[in-house]
Amino acid sequence: MNRAFSLLLKSLLVATLAVSGAASANEHAAAAAPAKADAAKGATLFDSGNPAKGLPACVSCHGAAGNSTIATNPKLAGQSEAYVYKQLMDFATPNRNNPIMTSYAGMLSDEDKKNVAAYLGAQVAKQGAAKNKDSIDLGKKIFRGGIAGTGVAACAGCHGASGNGIPALFPRLAGQHQDYTVAQLKAFKGGARKNSIQMTTLSKRMSDEEMAAVADYIAGLK
Repeated sequence: MNRAFSLLLKSLLVATLAVSGAASANEHAAAAAPAKADAAKGATLFDSGNPAKGLPACVSCHGAAGNSTIATNPKLAGQSEAYVYKQLMDFATPNRNNPIMTSYAGMLSDEDKKNVAAYLGAQVAKQGAAKNKDSIDLGKKIFRGGIAGTGVAACAGCHGASGNGIPALFPRLAGQHQDYTVAQLKAFKGGARKNSIQMTTLSKRMSDEEMAAVADYIAGLK
């Protein structure tokens, strides 16, 4: 009888330890899992900033819902969530040093960056328009077929036939301001922006005229 009771106690102890171990493992896994981005919090930060940190509202430069109306500031609505997050991280490094964004990105926590990126990724981008009819054919040719003579690959190869990009890999370009796109191509070419080996290489093979033409064509994509 005593032996049977002893075996019962051992069985109960083993079962208790197994349950306790499983619960502990589940708690550890939950703690280790990254928090899911909160687009609602991202919207609040985008629209209101963080006065306590001296961080202005993103909307003041990038427009309502990320649809910038300022030609030198990028449209961010509908941009890949992963791409926006990466750029916010890059602004804190020498690879993408910007007098304004480097400072502001430094005020954002990792969670803030993810939340804002999630919010922008869920917004609908407003259509832009090409302005220069004289260069539209050249811009279209470069975007769709590249520049064979200088080894410039077709933009569509990475950014998609309609400029919508490939999430987490290549950004959406469709409808982007001409001035902003040209500025970024020149930044890659001159070394001010160093966070894409591909773009640094390709931009160095492009003339100012070619940059302007393809940027204008991109602005009209939707």
